[in-house]
Amino acid sequence: MKAREWREKSNGEREKALLEQRDKARKLRFDLATRETKTHSEYRKTKKDIARLMTLEQEASVTIDAV
Repeated sequence: MKAREWREKSNGEREKALLEQRDKARKLRFDLATRETKTHSEYRKTKKDIARLMTLEQEASVTIDAV
């Protein structure tokens, strides 16, 4: 999902999505290690989504602190 789409969601939805993405990444990492799956691109996309969500979280905290 793109950052623009994540910005439209509420903070609660983004936090829930972040937890879900982290669980998904953990499962994919173990599946790749045990060779149960071969979709490396899915793991990469999940990591990028996590980074996007964490960036939005950081932007929100900086904005709040600046005010």
